[in-house]
Amino acid sequence: MRDLGKHNLLGVLVDAIDREAAVRRIIDAATTRKPFAVSALAVHGVMTGRDPAHRQRLNRFELLVPDGQPVRWGLNLLHRTRLRETVRGSDLTLQLVEAAADRGLPIFFYGSHVHVLDALVANLQRTYPQLQIAGMESSKFRSISFEEQQALAARIRDAGSRIVFVGLGCPRQETFVSRLRDELSLPLIAVGAAFDYLSGSLREPPRAVQRAGLEWLWRLMLEPRRLWRRYVLLNPIYLSLLTLQAAHVWTPQIRVGRVSASGDLEA
Repeated sequence: MRDLGKHNLLGVLVDAIDREAAVRRIIDAATTRKPFAVSALAVHGVMTGRDPAHRQRLNRFELLVPDGQPVRWGLNLLHRTRLRETVRGSDLTLQLVEAAADRGLPIFFYGSHVHVLDALVANLQRTYPQLQIAGMESSKFRSISFEEQQALAARIRDAGSRIVFVGLGCPRQETFVSRLRDELSLPLIAVGAAFDYLSGSLREPPRAVQRAGLEWLWRLMLEPRRLWRRYVLLNPIYLSLLTLQAAHVWTPQIRVGRVSASGDLEA
């Protein structure tokens, strides 16, 4: 296991950690019932930290894992972490589901569409018959008020949930996790496209594509109209900023602080 703590990647404090260590920390938080915010960050997730308020939000997370080779490469280049693997959201989800099933920890899914959640749960329960599903709710695809947020947190608690997986897309899911973190004594995990991959709604990229750091290109080919701006515009900017930080031409500012839980929330 490798867990080398948080490191400054373009101003975002990303954890230099492997999947086994990440699973251990999350399951420990679920077992001891403590608030624990997690996100699997690919390049797009790191780049959302260019917004100072969102960077502050991300840097409050207990765990930001490197989802995607470019993020792993960035940590290795800047901080000599020697990470050998990424921590993809779908791989992390599967390993956590297996651990939760073994330990009898009920899990809750929030986000995406009803048909995606139905297929996701059916697939997981076929693989892990002993898995306990505390509940699931699809995204409302609109803003929810502070009162609705409180009611949702109560439903998650009352269902006996011990781990919550959130699939709302970046950066909505990180904002969601940040706002509910202080309401719930359990891990909340933003897992990106994991719901779509594990439900069968989206085809997983081959391992060779993942190892080459080209999962972004795979996603772009599958969803060009929705994702072209994200990848065509952000990837070159990420590489440019990474080069500036590595050359010590630019030192990104780290912001950490408390984020207000009042107001409307995209869910």
